[in-house]
Amino acid sequence: QVQLVESGGGLVQAGGSLRLSCVASGNMAGFNHMAWYRRQVPGKQRELVASITSGDSTNYADSVKGRFTISRDNTNTVYLQMNSLQPEDTAVYYCNVKKYGFIDYWGQGTQVTVSS
Repeated sequence: QVQLVESGGGLVQAGGSLRLSCVASGNMAGFNHMAWYRRQVPGKQRELVASITSGDSTNYADSVKGRFTISRDNTNTVYLQMNSLQPEDTAVYYCNVKKYGFIDYWGQGTQVTVSS
């Protein structure tokens, strides 16, 4: 099992920045990637925002390229630095860990609200 605890969400004005953190604990054997997803509308499917593999390769949604940066450290913590935030970035952001290519673990989510 893997437990994920997110922090760092909040309310920010357009153009501002926030940094999300997610600490993973438990058995991380077989970990493929850590990622951030978001759900902008309740009931809508979560969308991938950014991911980072065990080899530190990164991938970003087109909508956040150049504004968001994903990173991780050797304490199984993944970060999402979000700059130049826009109202359309308002969402609940979820941390994700994928193991063995098919096992997903999710955090509880953290709200990010960007005011115009």
